[in-house]
Amino acid sequence: MINPAYKKKMVVVEGSYAVAHAAKVCRPNVISAYPITPQTHIVEDLSQFIADGEIPNCEYINVEAEFSAISALIGASAVGARTYSATTSQGLLLMHEALFNTSGMRLPVVMTVANRAISAPINIWNDHQDAIAQRDTGWIQLYVEDVQEACDTLPQLYKIAEDNEIMVPGMVCMDGFILSHVYEPVVLLEQELTDNFLPPFQPDDILDPEDPKTFGAFAAPDTYEEFRYLHEQAMQKALPKIEAIAKEFEEVFGRYHGGLIDGYMLDDAEIIIMSMGSILGTVKDVVDEYRAKGEKIGVLKVRSFRPFPKEQICEAVKNAHAVVVLDKNISIGTNEGALFTETKSCLYNSKVRVPVIGYTIGHGGRDIRVESIAKVIEETKKVAKSGITVESQFLDLKEELL
Repeated sequence: MINPAYKKKMVVVEGSYAVAHAAKVCRPNVISAYPITPQTHIVEDLSQFIADGEIPNCEYINVEAEFSAISALIGASAVGARTYSATTSQGLLLMHEALFNTSGMRLPVVMTVANRAISAPINIWNDHQDAIAQRDTGWIQLYVEDVQEACDTLPQLYKIAEDNEIMVPGMVCMDGFILSHVYEPVVLLEQELTDNFLPPFQPDDILDPEDPKTFGAFAAPDTYEEFRYLHEQAMQKALPKIEAIAKEFEEVFGRYHGGLIDGYMLDDAEIIIMSMGSILGTVKDVVDEYRAKGEKIGVLKVRSFRPFPKEQICEAVKNAHAVVVLDKNISIGTNEGALFTETKSCLYNSKVRVPVIGYTIGHGGRDIRVESIAKVIEETKKVAKSGITVESQFLDLKEELL
């Protein structure tokens, strides 16, 4: 929630500009990116900031493709630079190999992903398939609900990723077009407050000719497994850090968007709707209508998909009669979205026994209407009463196209 005192500071700007401004005040040393819809405006605005001399001690590296962009940032981060990029969809896929290199070398690169559908068929509109396809690359993934959160999450993610106990790269995932191109009131991050909140990047280990070290060395079978273990341990350390940094941000800026998760009307909720990203605004509107009729419906926002907040989710849904998960992605071959699969998994060996169903929705930017959310709620109420008949399904298919 935004402190009423901050409303007088609000300005109406494009989402991409607000994110670029947030990246600017985080004082990056090296920015490298390649334009791709719907992310392009972010890096256009950043290049203008650079040209105007508004980001001191920063280099903008022009490259011919996204693979080169992330590769340039690997080198920059390894020598101790704070780094930033932005991309989407096919551009993120082109980075795929180097995403593993970045995380495996424990380089805290931070990137905004303006989530977009994956081709083929060619589609430039929003869903989460691009970032979900990178879920096992070892990057932190934080999904945001609105433009203000997209801005506010950047300095939080830098502070998490650059912690010497963690040192893992991260993505801020914002819905392409829906958030990147919308004009809405936001509080632009203040430089002085951001400087107070986010300290300079001071890694324990860097590439330095005066103190030679190796990054990304060859690892034989007798050492490779320990690298993976230490990487996983760093992700587990990030779980409480994400919570703590969100609260610290609130103390400095007066805004809180949740830590690992966030709840809306959850305390007495019998039916819980889980999801990630901008769809949560629509879901909350529908829940308000149900609450006005006296029905106990609540919303569970999952902000951190990686690391995955198993314990927090189990605690949040333990008293529900039924849970429905809405995914803007699908794992082809399972007929399930990733959040649904992960949610079932974390509940399986817990003491929580609540029926969970899933819908995979909004592919390629298809509108998700309030009527559709209401339909999902009605079906979930039937599950609470009579049990599961269909575990996971698509929502609002056009039968005439099949």
